[in-house]
Amino acid sequence: MTDATLVTGINEWLVDQALGSPDIVTMFEGLCNRIHAIGVPLGRARLTWPTLHPLFQAETILWTRGKETEFEQFVHQETASEAWLRSPMKYMMDANIDLLRRNLDGPSRLLDFPVLEEVAANGMTDYLVIRTGLSVKNDTATTGQIGIIGTWSADRKGGFTNSELEALQKIQRRFAVACKTVIQARIARNISETYLGREAGSRVLAGSIRRGDGAETRAVVWYNDMRNSTALADTMAGQDFIELLNEYFDCTATPIIEAGGEVLDFIGDGVLAIFPYNDADEQKAAVGAATTALRNVLAARDRLNEARREKGLFPVRFGIGLNTGTVMFGNIGISQRLAFSVIGPTVNEVSRIEGLTKATGVDALVTRDIVALQPDQWVSIGRQRLPGVSEEMELFTYAKQPISLASDRQRIELTTN
Repeated sequence: MTDATLVTGINEWLVDQALGSPDIVTMFEGLCNRIHAIGVPLGRARLTWPTLHPLFQAETILWTRGKETEFEQFVHQETASEAWLRSPMKYMMDANIDLLRRNLDGPSRLLDFPVLEEVAANGMTDYLVIRTGLSVKNDTATTGQIGIIGTWSADRKGGFTNSELEALQKIQRRFAVACKTVIQARIARNISETYLGREAGSRVLAGSIRRGDGAETRAVVWYNDMRNSTALADTMAGQDFIELLNEYFDCTATPIIEAGGEVLDFIGDGVLAIFPYNDADEQKAAVGAATTALRNVLAARDRLNEARREKGLFPVRFGIGLNTGTVMFGNIGISQRLAFSVIGPTVNEVSRIEGLTKATGVDALVTRDIVALQPDQWVSIGRQRLPGVSEEMELFTYAKQPISLASDRQRIELTTN
């Protein structure tokens, strides 16, 4: 029989977890190990919960005694999978029940869900599912639609005892309190990173939420803008234009994030991003990341346009500007409505640099400070006047093939004056 004192010990540990900031995978693994340690014959356990994420609909953790704990995320789907439709969880939600148990061996063996055959084949003898609702303030969701689902499987002949079943129900209820804290924190982080970006989201969650909060930082600043977007918006159906924008953002913003950049804002059909740095070594790495993103963006554009040509659609065109310098990174706006972004001369210049790509007929333009760190990647187009900038600025365009500094025609004289 399970010692009530030991169960109380687990509950106290769960209180400590709820008061802290635990990793949910580590916390569930620790819980399963503790349950087994008090004598409950737990051989397998799974925790499943819904999440709010642009890519994923639900997350799950699978613990199997003696094996590495597995974490999995399930992407949004237009239609429910066959596995979900035939699962005990779906049955419980439809029937609005919170507890389901199945014996997996002996005369009362019942394998009425496909997943039970897999669990039984792995040596489990008893299967318990507990659904614990978590209340939230949301007019469009009910307690029956959210919460955690725990599945607990025994591997001892005869399965769980009545006292063990009672203990598991009490433990999961306390565990749900800790889960609510962790899951809500994960959702808040997902939302903040989705709408603000990784760095800005982290700063906001850390308390940088007042107007003027922020600091100067050095960064490579990226700006790209779609060409002929106004005419397209006027001539295309609304939904078609939105789909076009999403394709365009996929091929421009995704490579930036994959290269380590921070997408700060979608300004209409423009993308504003930064690659921050603190010292000379980090600046070189930031420039390398930005130029890697640039190559990948242009490759993604070519793939997109090839696919569009095969469908008889017009190609997507845009320009890219890169600049580097000191920017102000923080909250701007009014107290009731703030945006976390970057401002300053470096930002103003990069949008004007990008604007010259159309006039000069090139894909991308960058400044001398960037070229100085990667001289074999760029070709000078000479000194250019930027609207609103008093002095002319030498700009460089991307060389699709590395150029030789020994070439008299393409030699770039890098000076410090």
